[in-house]
Amino acid sequence: MEGLIAATFTPMDSDGSLNTLAIAPMVDFLIDREIAGLYVLGSTGEGPSLTFDERCTAAAAFVRAAGGRVPVIVQVGCESLTQAAELATAAQAIGADAISAVSPVYFKPDSVATLVDSMAVIAAGAGQLPFYYYHIPAATGVAVNVVEFLKLSATRIANLRGIKFTSPLVHEFQACVEYAGDRFEMLWGSDEMLLCGLTAGAKAAVGSTYNFSAAIYSRMMAALAAGDLQTAIHEQSRSQAVVRTFVPYGPRAAQKAMMAMVGFDCGPTRLPISPLDASRYVQLQRDLREIGFFEWIEPRGALARTRES
Repeated sequence: MEGLIAATFTPMDSDGSLNTLAIAPMVDFLIDREIAGLYVLGSTGEGPSLTFDERCTAAAAFVRAAGGRVPVIVQVGCESLTQAAELATAAQAIGADAISAVSPVYFKPDSVATLVDSMAVIAAGAGQLPFYYYHIPAATGVAVNVVEFLKLSATRIANLRGIKFTSPLVHEFQACVEYAGDRFEMLWGSDEMLLCGLTAGAKAAVGSTYNFSAAIYSRMMAALAAGDLQTAIHEQSRSQAVVRTFVPYGPRAAQKAMMAMVGFDCGPTRLPISPLDASRYVQLQRDLREIGFFEWIEPRGALARTRES
């Protein structure tokens, strides 16, 4: 895995039902913006709010839409390890490229060893696919030593490929990168700190804002690769300004609304995530316009035109 992997939204109709017809054009929309992979049915994709059948249906639609052009990682974690393993089996059957799973959050694993055992149950459901543990302690409350997780998993999870690391603790991420070597992949998961993740060794990143702000991050990565740290910092600052603007509106509902603003309406969020009402939609759009968001996200030459503003 290399580059930007979009943590995709799950398109829905106004009544909260799946809108699978919107998935193929949304995938084309993302690939046109040089997204290098899709991470589906995670936090951004409201996976935990979907039924088993809905998750299978949505995952299959994403795999068909991608058509092998970019890899598709299906997030299968849920409160039932048995059901998560069944979702993993279904993902393997439809031709997904990899699976990922978040920890159960109601009955939390009481140790790293228990977490490893739990993830082993899930990973075994799709033994032929690479498996990525989804580390997001702010949401799950499962704040384990991730290096220890890699160490214990080496003999317990045969198909472990790495970790999707969504945490601001860059020093922990770097320790994982150094331990992982060539055996495991560490996928960076904090968009507003991508520059930090890259300097700590990340080669790929999974994020929600890549759905509509890929141009910002592409310019940032190109600048870093060219040794232009000033421009890279400037682009990361823009990313942070975007995040600061939408988070007060509710990050998931706001970002789904932002997709409509940039030309691809993927519908509302599903309860218990409240969608934006019309007035807040307009206010968010106004706030984003004031910071320059709609100019920043225009696809442009990676370096040649970053200094225009």
